[in-house]
Amino acid sequence: MAWALTLLLLAGVTWLAIGGDVGGTVLTGVAMLSVGALALHGTLLRPRLAAGPDGILARTVGGAHRCSWTETRLRLRTTRRLGRDSMTLEVDSGELLLVFGRIDLGEDPREVLDVLTALKGQALS
Repeated sequence: MAWALTLLLLAGVTWLAIGGDVGGTVLTGVAMLSVGALALHGTLLRPRLAAGPDGILARTVGGAHRCSWTETRLRLRTTRRLGRDSMTLEVDSGELLLVFGRIDLGEDPREVLDVLTALKGQALS
């Protein structure tokens, strides 16, 4: 979706540049670059979280982080912003705290927590 919007904004930049609207071209160009950067971020860092019998692998802008099940704590956190509740999954591993929202996970954080808890239980038993 973000890539499609980036292409649409690129068409808008081209249209405005041909028409000679400098201000509109600059504003639309900034919007295009912003949406394009978000699309690139989402493409390069997928999947953000992967789990297996040895632990989890989390991909961030700073690189990939591997955490074993023995050193990993999982919890849900609910915050209220602008009158709306949002839920995140927190993965705490020593000095590393990773926070994943619904968009990062592609699923409801509660469902992901259930799956991770089951995997952790199987791995530690």
